[in-house]
Amino acid sequence: MSLHPILAALRRHRLATMLIALEIALACAVLCNACFLIVSRLQLTQVRSGVDEASLAELTLTGYEAANAAELNARVIDGLRRIPDMQSVSVINAVPFGEHAGTAGISLDQAGQRRVGAVHFYVGGPGSFEALGLQLVAGSAPQASDYQPVLNFVPANATVLVTRTLAEHMWPGVDPLGKEFWCGELHFRVGGVVAHFARPRGGPGGSNTIEWSVFVPGQPGPQLAGVYLLRAPPAHLPRVLRDARAAIAKIAPDAVVDNQGSQTLSDLRENYFRQDRVMAGMLAGVIAALLLVTALGIVGLASFWVQQRRRQIGVRRALGATRGDILRYFQTENFLIVSGGIAVGMALAFALNLVLMQHYELPRLPLYYLPIGALVLWGLGQLAVLGPALRAAAVPPVVATRSV
Repeated sequence: MSLHPILAALRRHRLATMLIALEIALACAVLCNACFLIVSRLQLTQVRSGVDEASLAELTLTGYEAANAAELNARVIDGLRRIPDMQSVSVINAVPFGEHAGTAGISLDQAGQRRVGAVHFYVGGPGSFEALGLQLVAGSAPQASDYQPVLNFVPANATVLVTRTLAEHMWPGVDPLGKEFWCGELHFRVGGVVAHFARPRGGPGGSNTIEWSVFVPGQPGPQLAGVYLLRAPPAHLPRVLRDARAAIAKIAPDAVVDNQGSQTLSDLRENYFRQDRVMAGMLAGVIAALLLVTALGIVGLASFWVQQRRRQIGVRRALGATRGDILRYFQTENFLIVSGGIAVGMALAFALNLVLMQHYELPRLPLYYLPIGALVLWGLGQLAVLGPALRAAAVPPVVATRSV
């Protein structure tokens, strides 16, 4: 089929052609970036915490006197261990998907010249590392002698465990065991590496830094109190947590249970990622609405052109054009318009992504989203024009010529 008649027809309807092409360009830019955001959000909800979520719960207390923290810990641990099906109770400063407790910048030298970035320090008392169920891939688990008094928010000189992701970031291609790093005057030595351990609430850098975590063994006391890690069989965990919250009234009447911070880790994960799932749903709705509007625009324009060209169609049919020829004409015309819109839309997609990167710290849009968006819009265009094109192909030559 010759493209010359199609291009001549498009030149005669420049304004309508440009409007549809711009609509498709906008749809392409939004489609690519919205799909990228949806996939990024949904991937984030699948992050591995590294702990045995199904068996763990967090119990948070407030309102107690800091001077009585050590005695409070002893009472709570002893009392909660008596609850049926309770497997372990330990003190910890935070859990994955909970509240931040100790995020700070670190460096590879004491002078602070070789900065690494901000990491989260999990500080846990005896039994907490075993209760978490972290997978040790190098080194050893904390020993009894590793649990040092907590000064400020971590011990001053501690043997710690880091995640594999953080170790690779700090010492690429090098065995991290025995390596040292600092947080101000605080000194740490790596004694072990765990496979995964997510930060409580993400952190700067998004999914790239979500496993920048450090586990620090610490002795419960004034600086490590009020947050307790409960472990129980998954089938009994909700009931064990309810019993624990009820028992606090007798065990520690001087403390108040923080209901928001006292949940199973499964519930904490659900609540933490609820906004991401809602946003993904909203973006999917925006995509569907945008594609619908784009399809309606194509249908409307094609229907208008079919009505305008009835005489031209009749003449072509009278000269021997088949229904297939008429159908291919409108489909080719639509393909050219959509292709022009996609070309502009790809540039707009990158421009929109640059804005999102600058203001919302999003990663760069991968190139493979562009051909995916183009295929979707090409398919949408062909489907949208199919109805008007079939109506055009069905116009009898005699009726068309008499409609003049």
